[in-house]
Amino acid sequence: MTRHAQSERLRLCDELDRLGPDEPTLCEGWRTRDLAAHLVIRERRPDLVVGGFVPFLAGRVEREQGAIAHGDYAALVDTFRRGAPAWNPMSRPKVDELANLVEFFVHHEDVRRAQPDWQPRELPAALQGKLWASLKRTARLMFRKSATGIVLIGEGHGRYAAKLPDHHGTVVLRGTPAELVLYAYGRKAVARVELGGDADDIAALQEAELGLG
Repeated sequence: MTRHAQSERLRLCDELDRLGPDEPTLCEGWRTRDLAAHLVIRERRPDLVVGGFVPFLAGRVEREQGAIAHGDYAALVDTFRRGAPAWNPMSRPKVDELANLVEFFVHHEDVRRAQPDWQPRELPAALQGKLWASLKRTARLMFRKSATGIVLIGEGHGRYAAKLPDHHGTVVLRGTPAELVLYAYGRKAVARVELGGDADDIAALQEAELGLG
């Protein structure tokens, strides 16, 4: 089995190492050190992951993530590079691929596209196919707050009706699966996606909050 999630993990680690701890990312308020801390916490601190969904624990989670982020940056990136610990189901290749491919791809681009003069990567067709399959599984969740209908056209991979229209008509989004994933996960400003439809419908989609938020 090709492990695309593992490849994205390693490429993301290389980028974090190259840039250092204080470079911007597309995650609001986060520098590279904060993103690295988030990735390590996600795999190794279930107490903080669960705490993130409990309002009265938000302060503790923020403090502990800040402390981790401001520790030894090289060691933090190395911890993430080593992968999930054995007790975490995400240490198993099949679970890793399902749970982490999009997570690592999007965060890799969060780092890359926050830097000046970035350019889209040339991704293997197999990786584009995996991203398309993942997007089809999650698109209805990602676009749930859009008042428009959504049709996705993944170049070379097909067409998928992600949402029926509500108060507006339908917008057609066309791009590579990678760019459509970034748009769906709220990275609208940097996703190279073509939008087709009525101008008012496109404006409504552009204003909608997308992703898991």
